[in-house]
Amino acid sequence: METDVKSTFAKIYSCGLIGVSAYPVEIEVDISGGLPHFILVGLPDTAINESRERVRAAIKSSGLEFPSKKIVVNLAPADTKKAGPTYDLPIAIGILSGIEVLNKNNLEDMYVAGELGLSGKVRQVNGILSFVILAKNKNAKGIIIPKENQEEASLIEGIKIYPVSDLSEAIHVINNLNQIKPLTKGPNTKIENKNLINQNDFSDVKGQMLAKRAFEIAASGQHHILMIGSPGSGKSMLAQRLSTILPSLNHEEKIEVTQIYSIAGKLNRETKLIANRPFRSPHHSTSTAGLIGGGSAPQPGEISLAHKGVLFLDEITEFQKQVLDSLRQALEIKEITISRSRKSCTFPCDFILIAACNPCPCGYFGDSVKKCICASNNIKKYQGRISGPILDRIDLQVEVKRLTEAELTSKKTDESHSSKAIKEKVLKSSEIQKRRYKDISILHTNSHLSSKEIKHFCELQSGAEKLLKEAIKTFCLTARSYDRVLKVSRTIADLENSAIIKDEHILEALQFRLNSFN
Repeated sequence: METDVKSTFAKIYSCGLIGVSAYPVEIEVDISGGLPHFILVGLPDTAINESRERVRAAIKSSGLEFPSKKIVVNLAPADTKKAGPTYDLPIAIGILSGIEVLNKNNLEDMYVAGELGLSGKVRQVNGILSFVILAKNKNAKGIIIPKENQEEASLIEGIKIYPVSDLSEAIHVINNLNQIKPLTKGPNTKIENKNLINQNDFSDVKGQMLAKRAFEIAASGQHHILMIGSPGSGKSMLAQRLSTILPSLNHEEKIEVTQIYSIAGKLNRETKLIANRPFRSPHHSTSTAGLIGGGSAPQPGEISLAHKGVLFLDEITEFQKQVLDSLRQALEIKEITISRSRKSCTFPCDFILIAACNPCPCGYFGDSVKKCICASNNIKKYQGRISGPILDRIDLQVEVKRLTEAELTSKKTDESHSSKAIKEKVLKSSEIQKRRYKDISILHTNSHLSSKEIKHFCELQSGAEKLLKEAIKTFCLTARSYDRVLKVSRTIADLENSAIIKDEHILEALQFRLNSFN
């Protein structure tokens, strides 16, 4: 007696995430005779295993019969762990394609992503921007996504996007693909994220001319900065105003930043495009995973959420030492690699670090009014909480002193040091750097210069070269400190519109490296 072993097969393309990049996932569905059974293979996590019940309920809620057969779903590549509910919709479509409810021809080279509710509703998923970019790069016919993700997805041009609100609509779109008009531009694509626009101004900060100059240099060359000063001296006010003098993000940078926020699930219905530079200020109790990223399915941390923006570490000496030391790679190469047993992923983290702290435990060491009550060994121990390697990676270190009575009570507004005035200088310096590095694709600012590139782009006046050699001997500069002094000097020269680095540029750069912490 012959047994009916006839089976049907369907294949759907979806996407997975490694870091900020998406990779293609082939969802293979085999439906055959035998005892009713629904199996998922291909290293699915708990959320994907639970999708069996969501898919079953969604198909029934859409007025269709769930096949009473043996169903095997394979998520390929099988050696890569799959996570999240992204595969609900493609699995359901694969099953419906296998029982010939859908037009298989229209599914060829079509990507699908979306979470299903028990009612058949298609819910939004994280990382949709990366998925759309992948589909575009793979020359896909199009991509079916949740309607709630449509504005975010429409930021990418050159790919047909089909947003759906429920499984029934997805079926209708697939079966009538030639009659469906794809989404080309979301209605709110051009609306910028007003929530991140900083209304503060440097003119609000009284006095602190040296600190303002340091921030001008930091913004021009994308340099890291450490502020040391007693409580109430204005460190937080200065930090919150850095974003007001930074150059605006270009379109590619906006997409790059939005991509990270999409993966982290930080976008909402009001914010579909991160159009302004991020400002992140994590609390000093933040863990290593919270700061640099992590988790079983690695997620971006605060340093990646600050990508192309500002990371403000207030009270940096209160952070755990191992948390601070985890910043070493990020400060040096502008990206962080998180390794797990089965894979490693890399997140970008090209940010400007602003660190702030008191000079001692009581906060008043060197203060002109209040006397410090700390013992010398306690001060040394306190300052030692920031390790040498971290200090070495910070380009600018500036003391923020207590304001005098005259400065504090002054009602004058210094327009020459307003955000608008400082930003004009910063933009001119940035344009000089863009022209200089136009032939180097990965190089945009002076802070990105490698040791080899420093030799080529940092031409020293004869007097400046002699001065720098004396500084190396006198202050025992490390190789990294030497490079960073040159980078800062290059930025100062750009602000002065000087093609070569002069001795006054070196002197000013050295001034911002020598303080009580060194």
